[in-house]
Amino acid sequence: MSQQAAPGTRSGAVPGAAADAVPLGVPVEGGPARRPAPVTLEGRHVALVPFDAGQHCASLYALSHGPEKEALWAYLSAAPFPDEAAFARHYAEAATRADPLLLAIVETGTGRAVGHATYMRMEPAHRVIEVGNILYTPALQRTPGASEAMFLMARHAFEDLGYRRYEWKCNALNAPSRRAAERLGFTYEGLFRQHMIVKGRNRDTAWYALMDHEWPRAKAAFVAWLDPANFDAEGRQTQRLEDIRAAV
Repeated sequence: MSQQAAPGTRSGAVPGAAADAVPLGVPVEGGPARRPAPVTLEGRHVALVPFDAGQHCASLYALSHGPEKEALWAYLSAAPFPDEAAFARHYAEAATRADPLLLAIVETGTGRAVGHATYMRMEPAHRVIEVGNILYTPALQRTPGASEAMFLMARHAFEDLGYRRYEWKCNALNAPSRRAAERLGFTYEGLFRQHMIVKGRNRDTAWYALMDHEWPRAKAAFVAWLDPANFDAEGRQTQRLEDIRAAV
């Protein structure tokens, strides 16, 4: 015979039990985070700036299209574009959105666009935000500016906008992205199976996140790694970012 909860009690609750016996999360102080607005984040090697199709598309198209560059688009929702005009149309429209908020990654010396990234899936009430839609052209890959761009975006999210959870999600088959997440200090949290269909193919999504209480340690490692003293005359790192963070 099924049992019914006594009037005024929750199903499964023990009548007379103290309310404080129910496990609850720790209180969270403060109000909602702020939504990212078009902003310029300046570093030593690169700056992140609001994406401007007229200003950034020509160089970004040239650096991301052509022989041996199709792999850059393998895990992005957009396909390689048939020509620069189609590329520019797509990015002109993308640059108008508030979420995802598209930022161009430009070289500080030349102003040349060498990549892009977005803040996306913003939940200010819960203080959760994601970094994603990242395109690094060969001109940016494996350079100090590649790591600096992610440092600048994380710092802005935590310190200026007030987020407490900073997410990184990628196709589970995207080994370079998964390595990058762990190198940058994100923690793997699990696999969302059959999460999406991208370009007609299944995508299992690997979830990573960095928390606000973890940020001071991650920041200290970024600052030490980006110090010019960490690079030799040929620009090669002396210490790896993950090794510095482990020692902090």
